[in-house]
Amino acid sequence: MKLFLISQSEIDDYDTYDSAVVAAETEEVAKAMNPSDGGPMAFGRNYSSWCKSLEDVKIQYLGEAVEGTEQGVICASFNAG
Repeated sequence: MKLFLISQSEIDDYDTYDSAVVAAETEEVAKAMNPSDGGPMAFGRNYSSWCKSLEDVKIQYLGEAVEGTEQGVICASFNAG
């Protein structure tokens, strides 16, 4: 399992996520994760708290996770209003 930082700057109002650290097997899986629950995003919908397009998600590989780490969100940055 790998650790990635996913981030977006398209939606930057109150009650939005700007980034999250996620655990995933691949960059593609990590990039498609919903920062609120770790599930897959249904891009194309009008989300008010995360970007609307997979192309708007920035991703950075952080390293290998500790053995036994499950896929999902480790920590997310939410800008509450």
